[in-house]
Amino acid sequence: MNQLEALLPSGAPLSLTALVINLGVGVALSAVLRWHFVRFASTLANRSEFAQVFPFITLTTVLIITIVKSSLALSLGLVGALSIVRFRTPIKEPEELAYLFMAIAIGLGLGADQTVPTVLASLLILAVIALFRWQHRDIEQKNLFLSISSPAGETEGEGFLQSLNEVVQRHSNAGDVRRVDVRDGAIEVVYFLDLASSGNLTTLMDDLRGSFPGAGVTFIDQNRLPSL
Repeated sequence: MNQLEALLPSGAPLSLTALVINLGVGVALSAVLRWHFVRFASTLANRSEFAQVFPFITLTTVLIITIVKSSLALSLGLVGALSIVRFRTPIKEPEELAYLFMAIAIGLGLGADQTVPTVLASLLILAVIALFRWQHRDIEQKNLFLSISSPAGETEGEGFLQSLNEVVQRHSNAGDVRRVDVRDGAIEVVYFLDLASSGNLTTLMDDLRGSFPGAGVTFIDQNRLPSL
């Protein structure tokens, strides 16, 4: 019995003081991460609502790593528990996934008691990303998101997307397809447009209405949306 107990590590004692400190630092870093995502991200989703999950993910990861690192048995049990987790809502924007990884990385670092390296690395990464965003700020402010939704019955045939691309390319310097959703025969296409002037916006809208009279057209200036 004594030999068996020697082979099974009992685990390091859990420090409640260190856990509280790491959770406090996690709250601060997740708040910075949330502000950074709302301020600098360019995703089409509701940034303020999506950013609400960052503190929850960060603090939960801190708690899990703090508890699991003290016991090999708990770490093996965690692997089995996480194998049954399934996410039903897909992440459609790569940028959202990158921020989620950042929140998890912060939680991992704090949970491993690497507080100072985690704080310095996180702030440095966010500062670099913010610098890149500021450099391209003038270019992004003239860009728009275009969402086109067409009901079922009007999207049949392989030429719909090709015709749509031709219309978009005629009136924009660049039209980048960001998302294509097809449900029950209806289709929704999201473009990221680079327009030379506001006059191109008017002519593009008129051309879309003439070419696809049953389609819904929405223009979104993501950079001017209020960030609450």
